[in-house]
Amino acid sequence: MTRLRFALLNAAHEDANTARNFRRELDADLAEFDVNGGHLPDHFDWDGVVVTGSRSSVYWDEEWIPPLVEWTAAAAERDLPILGVCYGHQVLAEALGGRVSGMDDFEIGYNGIEHLGDDDLFAGIDEEFTAFTTHGDAVVELPPDATLLARNEFGVHAFRKGNAWGVQFHPEYDQETAREVAEGKRERIGDGKVDEVLADITPENYDAACEAKTLFENFTAHARRVREDSTGSDDTEVEA
Repeated sequence: MTRLRFALLNAAHEDANTARNFRRELDADLAEFDVNGGHLPDHFDWDGVVVTGSRSSVYWDEEWIPPLVEWTAAAAERDLPILGVCYGHQVLAEALGGRVSGMDDFEIGYNGIEHLGDDDLFAGIDEEFTAFTTHGDAVVELPPDATLLARNEFGVHAFRKGNAWGVQFHPEYDQETAREVAEGKRERIGDGKVDEVLADITPENYDAACEAKTLFENFTAHARRVREDSTGSDDTEVEA
């Protein structure tokens, strides 16, 4: 069976954890693009697209952001399967006509999230699940005709429109990444809050959060179905 080919639009400002985490979790060949440096695919011949997290805000005045939003919008218009994570979730929302804004609070750490309905992306994930979150921006208006899929007291945590999904939480994080991200927030949220988050980065909480990693299997399964539907084949290679 031919492997899927995904474009990984990496907005993480040279954070090595990001590529490592997505390469571990996604059962596909990933072509990585440094979107902070203005590098985007010059075509849409992919089985899927993944847009990563970032320390940037989608509404910042930085020259690389509008082309990323525009390329994502063009990919969605072509019905490519798209998964946006954290910042990628916000990029996708803006690309599809939603709105992102800064929060009064900052959500960080292992937190509870409720998912709604029976969308394929959340198949096998409990209605109430745990995931690592870290964000000071949120989707405050869903794109037109998008479906809200997950939420908590901090707001929207997942939505879908067509073949495109955004998730605000970080299902790809391992414990090392969670610790590094928390340490990097001391100036923003203070030592006390960071120390509290670090104390909660335990094997038990990580194991609980691993349930959300199922969405990567669900996303790749959806991408494969889309490819099979478009080619009329299951791509299975039969030996002569």
